[in-house]
Amino acid sequence: MIVRRRAVPAVLAVTALLLTAGCSSGGEGGTDGSGRTATGGPPGASAPRATGSLPPAKGSVRVLRTVAEGLKTPWGLAPLPGGGLLVSSRDEGTISRVDEKTGRTTELGTVSGVSPAGEGGLLGIALSPAFASDHMVYAYFTSASDNRIVRMLYDEKKPAGEQLGAPDTVFKGIPKGRIHNGGRIAFGPDGMLYAGTGESGQKGLAQDRKSLGGKILRLTPDGEPAPGNPFPGSPVYSYGHRNVQGLAWDDRQRLFASEFGQDTWDELNAIKPGGNYGWPEAEGRSSDARFQNPLAQWHTDDASPSGIAWVDGVIWTAGLKGERLWRIPLNGTSAAADPQSFLTGTYGRLRTVVPAGGDRLWLVTSNTDGRGSPKKGDDRVLEVRVR
Repeated sequence: MIVRRRAVPAVLAVTALLLTAGCSSGGEGGTDGSGRTATGGPPGASAPRATGSLPPAKGSVRVLRTVAEGLKTPWGLAPLPGGGLLVSSRDEGTISRVDEKTGRTTELGTVSGVSPAGEGGLLGIALSPAFASDHMVYAYFTSASDNRIVRMLYDEKKPAGEQLGAPDTVFKGIPKGRIHNGGRIAFGPDGMLYAGTGESGQKGLAQDRKSLGGKILRLTPDGEPAPGNPFPGSPVYSYGHRNVQGLAWDDRQRLFASEFGQDTWDELNAIKPGGNYGWPEAEGRSSDARFQNPLAQWHTDDASPSGIAWVDGVIWTAGLKGERLWRIPLNGTSAAADPQSFLTGTYGRLRTVVPAGGDRLWLVTSNTDGRGSPKKGDDRVLEVRVR
């Protein structure tokens, strides 16, 4: 459901190609659900690779340090332009600021209206494209009735715990459930707001273009269907998804997305406007010409892919049940080599990965989400060097 409001000036669309993908059985790949296995940029954006060169087939990962620990159900992460990391807590409904130099964590405030249950709660966060002037933070959360997107004023001059303004609802009516709430939001290179949604456990919603469930949505910053969307007057950008929790663009403005499968295949997809990604009729690669095939797929025990990040020609994918970080080198919108895994089992469930500038990533664990193992320790933010 679109919430109509007076428009705020925003960057309008430039020519962009967009690509995305997939999901995992039952829910997010926990011990009680099915798993997954794999056979003008934002702060931290990496410099583009030289034209015509491909990333190496094999790479490496080195954890440089633990930035912060003791976090509870962290989900979304947004780097601030002047330094600092905003982190959302799914179950607490709070947003905190992490000082990436000292590790000090300060709670900004509680987002009113969040109703956490199952996989729902306060999920993805993103900064306004005009953050330097409007200081607005966007959030995707589960309310008592639906999943919705709101924006809030962040005033760091106020006392800790009181720095978030009241949520202003931008978009609502996204189906909710105990599983498959999607939740990743990001502003694209075109200045538009993209949101990955889930089909909330109701498979039929993914193929229904009138439903907001099982989709990637493309909106203006004010929550209107973005200009140039493939279906006139609709916020739907792509459909046939099961549960999209990862969105990232390359240096040519092409969109990629991760998606949980059910019992067999999780996916990484390159997103085409208006593309049908097959769920529930297809899981993983299919011979059906109606559906877009993933550029990479994993068995569900090995992945349950959530956040993704593009760095220097490579997509990095955080795996929940798979408890590993996947590296997928790209040749355009195809995989240039087989996926390679790192950190398997070392830090437990991995939820979110965000470019940290140059050859570094911010990596967020997810062991306190009800499906993790206490032996993996409290949740943390890690700084990782990759190639």
